[in-house]
Amino acid sequence: MDKQLLSMLVCPICKGKLKYAKDTQELICTFDGLGYPIRDGVPVMLDSEARRLSEDEKLALAKEAKQEPTA
Repeated sequence: MDKQLLSMLVCPICKGKLKYAKDTQELICTFDGLGYPIRDGVPVMLDSEARRLSEDEKLALAKEAKQEPTA
């Protein structure tokens, strides 16, 4: 995923930052707990196409965020 494109995209619901999940090919909104699919290299930014993250996924993302260094 192109970093410049990722920096411009926001969650269509809350307008928050998105995180690229390479393994699932999704853009993740941790605030809303949604994963927007990337199909053929194109982010599908429709709330009707978003996948709800499981509780386990949300917990894993929260743990990961705590471990990331702040700059």
